[in-house]
Amino acid sequence: MSVFESLGETTDKATDIGETYIKASHQYLKLKVFQQLTLSVSMIMKLFAITVFVFTGLIFCAVAAAIAIGEVLNNMLLGCLIVGAIFILIGLFIYIGRAIINKIVIQKIGLKFFS
Repeated sequence: MSVFESLGETTDKATDIGETYIKASHQYLKLKVFQQLTLSVSMIMKLFAITVFVFTGLIFCAVAAAIAIGEVLNNMLLGCLIVGAIFILIGLFIYIGRAIINKIVIQKIGLKFFS
C-alpha cells in the first residue's frame, strides 16, 4: 500500500465522518427547533387559557365588589367608581414595575430557551 492510497483512504474516512457529523448536527438542530417551538406554543396556550379564566373571574369579582360598595354607600355609581379607581391604581403599579416584570420573564424564558 502506497502513501497515496493510505492518504486517499484517510481522506475518504474523514469525508464520511464529516458527512455523518453534518447529518447528526442537522437532525439535532431540527429537534432543538421542534423542542423550542412546542415549548413556546404550549406556554402561549397555557397562558391564554389561564388568562381567560382569571379575567372572567376578575370581571365577576369587580362587579360584585362594585355592587357591595354601592349598597354600603347607598350610591351604585360611587361603588363603580371606587372599583374602577382600584383597577387604575393596580395598572399604575404594574406600569411602574414593568422593568422588574421584564427581567423575570427574560430569566424564565432564557432558562428554557438555552437549556
